[in-house]
Amino acid sequence: MRSCAREKLERSEEEWKRTLTPEQFRILRQDGTEPPFRNKYWDNHAKGVYLCAGCNSELFSSDTKFESGTGWPSFYEAACDGAVEVTEDKRFGMVRDAVVCARCGGHLGHVFNDGPPPTGLRYCMNSGALEFREE
Repeated sequence: MRSCAREKLERSEEEWKRTLTPEQFRILRQDGTEPPFRNKYWDNHAKGVYLCAGCNSELFSSDTKFESGTGWPSFYEAACDGAVEVTEDKRFGMVRDAVVCARCGGHLGHVFNDGPPPTGLRYCMNSGALEFREE
């Protein structure tokens, strides 16, 4: 897998509020989530790449998107090494692996070990944290 390490992007909370929609800010900067099956990309089957809505970094490819049945866009692999980082999320009385954009630190969703081969991973992402660029 190719590397996509990028220089970190840091902005103040006010800068993020000016550049993001309220929904993007809630998800990316406040660790929010969106309802299943009622989000922009859960049923998107077009070919292309998914970018971070906060900084336009390439995160996932439609080639690794799969139907997880969860109602959120799911991928079995990031687009390149260094695109995302995994952090511990201890909110709501459980321990989960949160996924953030490696460049801007925006919350994207969570990753689980119940995905398909070849990785066995399910990156369960929020559509509000993504922008889709069709090929």
